[in-house]
Amino acid sequence: MVKKKKILFFSDFGVDDMVAGLFSFYSKELELVGVVADYGNISKEDALRNVEFFKKLTGIYDIPVFGGAEIPLTGDLPTYYPEIHGPSGLGPIIPEFYSNGTLENFNNINDLIKKYENEIIIFSAGRLTSLATMFILYPEMMKKVKDIYLMGGAFLTAGNVTPVAEANFFSDPYATNLVMQLSPKKIHIVPLDVTKEAILTPDFVNKLNEHYLKTNDKVGQVIKPMIDFYYKFYKKMNPNLIGSPIHDLLAMWAVSEQSNMEYIEVPVKISVEKGASFGQSMADFRTTIMKAPWPVHRIAYQFDYSLFINQIYTILTSKIERG
Repeated sequence: MVKKKKILFFSDFGVDDMVAGLFSFYSKELELVGVVADYGNISKEDALRNVEFFKKLTGIYDIPVFGGAEIPLTGDLPTYYPEIHGPSGLGPIIPEFYSNGTLENFNNINDLIKKYENEIIIFSAGRLTSLATMFILYPEMMKKVKDIYLMGGAFLTAGNVTPVAEANFFSDPYATNLVMQLSPKKIHIVPLDVTKEAILTPDFVNKLNEHYLKTNDKVGQVIKPMIDFYYKFYKKMNPNLIGSPIHDLLAMWAVSEQSNMEYIEVPVKISVEKGASFGQSMADFRTTIMKAPWPVHRIAYQFDYSLFINQIYTILTSKIERG
């Protein structure tokens, strides 16, 4: 039996985060062992409610949930995006319940890292405030993390909040830059450069939903309404789009051994200068010997879309084996 990869999921649990989480649920290779609920496209409170919805939906009640950051290190109040992710972050779905009775203290993340020492993979799909805090408070503990994957940045493509900045990095560039500076391991960065190509077409989503209806899979049936809501916004912004880019899903797929994500190792820095470049992700792609004296990380730059879409369908329609 294949040993599953242990995922600690830092997320605000909006639409594409939820789809990424459901991918890990259906996957026989990945195992979600903890969630850090943060502010992001929605408030921390909504993120916590959505995690509870995820747990009830999937029946996985034993996942520890940690309370993450409420505001960025910039000190500015977060900007939320209900027009993109819906009033509660899940498109038209508004969970009817919320409970923080089992909410773990942020410090207890250390216990989880100890439990899965040199096994745990941190997957960040949102703002990096909480992850930066872990590096500041517990640098020695973070050395026991096996790998770090994050969705964020825009290196050789336009940003989605400003002409040069992507939302996760722009919302707290101080935290993002700290993560890049303090991580003892090379981080796998999956930026807009590739995630904008992770398109799920309406036909694909409808095919998925037909399977879920036919098999009476209540878990999978939440995917279509969320992505349909998401696509409506993206289509309004760009009428030429043929489907929804599900950014966090591609990043989660990149963690799996079956993916063929290609990376380039280059020095990385995040602009913290107020002005037009604020939140910009920069990398030294020069082929010369001289390079910028920045920490080197792995930036995803290419993937096989056909392989991605076929594997996504196979995994999302696989039979769930519950222990």
